[in-house]
Amino acid sequence: MSCTPTDKSGFCFFVDSQKQQASMLPKLDPTNQKACLSLLEDVTTNVKQIQDYVLEAILSRNAQTEYLRGFLNGQLDKESFKKNLPVVTYEDIRSYIDRIANGEPSDLICDRPISVLLASSGTSGGVPKLIPLTTEDLEQRKSFTSLSTLLIYKHIQGLNEGKSLMFYFVTRESETTSGLMVRTMLTSFLKSYKPTNSSFWDQTHISPLAISTCADTTQSMYCQLLCGIVDRDNVARLGAAFASSFLKVIKFLKDHWPDFCSNIRTGRVSDWITDAECVSGISKFLTAPNPELASLIEQECSKTSWEAIVTRLWPKAKCIEAIVTGSMAQYIPLLEFYSGGLPVISRSYVTSECFIGINFNPLCKPCDVSYTIIPSMGYFEFLEVEKDHQEASHDSAKPLVVDLVDVKVGHDYEPVLTTFSGLYRYRVGDVLRVTGFYNNAPHFRFLGRQKVVLSIDMDKTSEEDLLKAVTNAKLLLEPHDLMLMDFTSRVDSTSFPGHYVLYWELGSKVKNAKLEPDPNVLEECCFIVEESLDAVYRKLRKNDKSIGPLEIKVVKPGAFDELMNLFVSRGSSVSQYKTPRSVTNEDALKVLEKNVLSKFLSRKTPTWELHERYSTR
Repeated sequence: MSCTPTDKSGFCFFVDSQKQQASMLPKLDPTNQKACLSLLEDVTTNVKQIQDYVLEAILSRNAQTEYLRGFLNGQLDKESFKKNLPVVTYEDIRSYIDRIANGEPSDLICDRPISVLLASSGTSGGVPKLIPLTTEDLEQRKSFTSLSTLLIYKHIQGLNEGKSLMFYFVTRESETTSGLMVRTMLTSFLKSYKPTNSSFWDQTHISPLAISTCADTTQSMYCQLLCGIVDRDNVARLGAAFASSFLKVIKFLKDHWPDFCSNIRTGRVSDWITDAECVSGISKFLTAPNPELASLIEQECSKTSWEAIVTRLWPKAKCIEAIVTGSMAQYIPLLEFYSGGLPVISRSYVTSECFIGINFNPLCKPCDVSYTIIPSMGYFEFLEVEKDHQEASHDSAKPLVVDLVDVKVGHDYEPVLTTFSGLYRYRVGDVLRVTGFYNNAPHFRFLGRQKVVLSIDMDKTSEEDLLKAVTNAKLLLEPHDLMLMDFTSRVDSTSFPGHYVLYWELGSKVKNAKLEPDPNVLEECCFIVEESLDAVYRKLRKNDKSIGPLEIKVVKPGAFDELMNLFVSRGSSVSQYKTPRSVTNEDALKVLEKNVLSKFLSRKTPTWELHERYSTR
């Protein structure tokens, strides 16, 4: 076997007597900025060629797997792939993954050994999916992460003068009956760093690796925060996987800052921190009493308002890193309130199935974030979605898909992935809008999940529509120093006509203020939500009277933490958890209903005119 150089892409193709295989992203030296940036230019320029090589490599490698043999029968050309291999959802391939989990060999779907089954967040459908991952693919994802990190360092000067305070949390692992590990993606990443060789981690992160990998999330969060407070002058950036995760850290800080001050003042961690690795890790920070620092933290945290608390506690921080696209967009105002003007960076679009795109303009406004597809991460096809209605525009039994290079600016698509770890023409369920191109690689704005979240009669309300409506309504809270902390929804069909119910958790901008919203304000919020929904909803509500008045139920503070704990107890990860925008699970509804403080109904009917028909606003 020989290594034959090709074009400027830097890709090396291994040629044997039977096939040509395209290499994936090489292992990167993140300190070599010039080489990494050159690689990004190359892979975004030679998109079609790389995509063709990737598909050829995946098909030739896996030709003898049971799955591909059943559809392709040895025909490995691109035309046969598109003609004979079906576009599938998780349920279509679940039986193969279950068989592997139960001990059958990986070559049911993949020629490489599957090293771990990744548990997805589980909040879209309520139960985590199990996604196959090979060791080789994990290394690819590390290279992808290095590239996305490098772009942040390129755009923000001085980050290398300090360290990162990134709040990462692992979940307790489990095993299948055959002994295959089941982990979240983040847990797999963190566990891939060996404690005996964690020098790179220690050079770039404030919290020791042992604290970030503590399975007790509460102890881990406490100790990560305490490390960051003690070493506050060395924090150059902060963040978490999602905006909601970072805000949970801020809430935890609000609840525990007196304990942090006590620990710093005495030089001893609280007795309830019992995890040996956490105790050992924090001991390197609490080396002696520091009453001066304790008084400073107490002074900042005891102020009436927590506005700009991040820059007040970490004055040398230059950015906050967290995903703020899709359903996370609702948290942008809260992040901006706490951040003190720091840029909020949404650096990449990744899923359990595949790492897909990188934000090449990390300093853009959160509302303008787009992700450029990295074509070497998998073979990408796209199923066009009917704009504004968030539904596949073609018969799902025989969908029409387009290649990565053939997408059109302004059109909406659902990604269809073929990966190196055994997924073939797999529908992700996200909706992306093409916003332009970087070189020849399209970049997309993440809109949300394709699945309709609420529906009564003929109306179908998507996640994006619901988020826009709630965003409009919550503006009414600001003059009253109230903030919407989180929300979800459901359809109440127990009476006729059925109606939408929103569960809102409110917070205050002012410390210790009473959360007693003016009923008139909340009733007007109900109306604004309805007025912001599309013409179909407003027609059915006003003209046909087949939808009842929208209802907002205000829940106790902490209700959404309790909801998260429910999902985490069933396999979701704290780091990957995203509040579901609609809830049908009975246990989840019980959690919400038992925490309801007050109820408000829309007293006005939304507008609708005959000329609107079924167009959307």
